[in-house]
Amino acid sequence: MKFELIKSENSYTGRAFSVRRDHLKTPDGNIVKYDIIEHIGSVIIVPVDENGQMHFVRQYRHAAGLDLLELPAGTLEVDEPPFEAAAREIREEIGMSAENLWEIGSFYLAPGYSTELMHVFMATGLKHDPLDPDTDEYLVVEKMPVAVALELALSGQMQDAKSLAALFMARPNLPK
Repeated sequence: MKFELIKSENSYTGRAFSVRRDHLKTPDGNIVKYDIIEHIGSVIIVPVDENGQMHFVRQYRHAAGLDLLELPAGTLEVDEPPFEAAAREIREEIGMSAENLWEIGSFYLAPGYSTELMHVFMATGLKHDPLDPDTDEYLVVEKMPVAVALELALSGQMQDAKSLAALFMARPNLPK
């Protein structure tokens, strides 16, 4: 299918993302408008310690109006490689660094309206090595066996889509 970009205009620029409106010509010749969130990209980390415990954070998400259980994650800085962001975020969010940190894949968080590409990392060989958290983050670290985390995901008790996707991608790398 061939879509042709007619024009693009910036609607909003904020701290974490901007919004643009694209005018496209569809394959059948119609003109449509798409509002697109431009996002620099992000990382999500699946940290598993030597005891088979997976480390999560629980944090309040205002848009959902809930405290959600999530894997540690964060936005890339300008020109920051995903590996460096993952190494930074795991230290900021759970206070641990990883001896072994490797990317296992990536996915678009919401490709219908956003350019955000999330890079998924596995982290093992965890050791205490905290960085100060971001000033707007209020996180509680929760650890649980991998089997319990997977059961929460499969039973619908984990409501964070990025964490669900990362768990699914990490499954072949998780201890049994």
